[in-house]
Order: sequence, then C-alpha cells, then structure tokens
Amino acid sequence: MKNTGTGVGVIPTQGQKEEEIAAEEEAAVAEEEEGEEEEEEGEEEEEEGEEEGEEGEEEDEEYTEMKNEMYFYLKSDTSYQIWAEGKWQENSAGEVVGDADTYFHHILTGRRCESVRDCFTGWSEQDKKVAEKWDTLCEGIEELDGLEEIICTEESFGV
Repeated sequence: MKNTGTGVGVIPTQGQKEEEIAAEEEAAVAEEEEGEEEEEEGEEEEEEGEEEGEEGEEEDEEYTEMKNEMYFYLKSDTSYQIWAEGKWQENSAGEVVGDADTYFHHILTGRRCESVRDCFTGWSEQDKKVAEKWDTLCEGIEELDGLEEIICTEESFGV
C-alpha cells in the first residue's frame, strides 16, 4: 500500500502558513519587550548595589599583617633567654582586628611551641643551678599578666 499523503491537515494551506508566521512574529516581539524590561530592572538593581557597595567598602577594608619577635630574659642572669613571637592583623586605623597568634620557640630547634614549658621538650640540663634558672624564667613568664600584649609590643622583657 502506497502512502500518498493526502490525509487531513497534511498539506497546510497558504492561509495557515501566514497565520503561523504572524503568531511567531508577535511572540518574538513580546519576548523582546520583556527582555528590555528585565534589562532595565537589572540596571536599576546594579545601580542600587553600587550605592550599597560604596557604603560597605569600610567593612571590606584590607588588613595589614603584623609581626613582633621578642625575648624574655632572666633579670638575674641575662644569658637565659626564651624567644617568643606574635602575629596579628591591624586595620588602617592601627587597631588590632581579631586575636593575636602568640607562641614561643624551642630553645634548641626553634620550632613553634604553644607554652613556655614546651620550649624544653626533649632537652634536659644536668647542672641543677642552671636548671633552676631556666625554671625560674619559665615561672616568671607563666605568671605575667597581659602576656599576649607583651609578646606583641616588646622587644625584650625581663622577669
């Protein structure tokens, strides 16, 4: 059986084509108008965002990384010293932002130590008088008030 394509609606008439084309053109024009309106709204939102951004710039200011290295020493014998370091951030007005990161350095290896006692891990002193001096220095540092501020501001500090 041969298909001749003579069924209903198989061959559109010229009038149907013109109607379809007109409908497509109207839809395209409507889409363009909607797109222009959305662009205008987007531009208005951008302008508002820029104004808000200008006000928010103060919140997004850059911070300066700061660092201070210092030594604690024993007043009775200055050859006993422990190296400490502080790092923090400051804003453009010179105010500290957040918390400072303060720590000590191991007396032999220089590695980071969170407490002054950690500076002696793996090391021992045979001479009791020398060991007592190191212990006195550690106790003096542990008893200090405002240790973080001292580490971040002083070059050396005697105890």
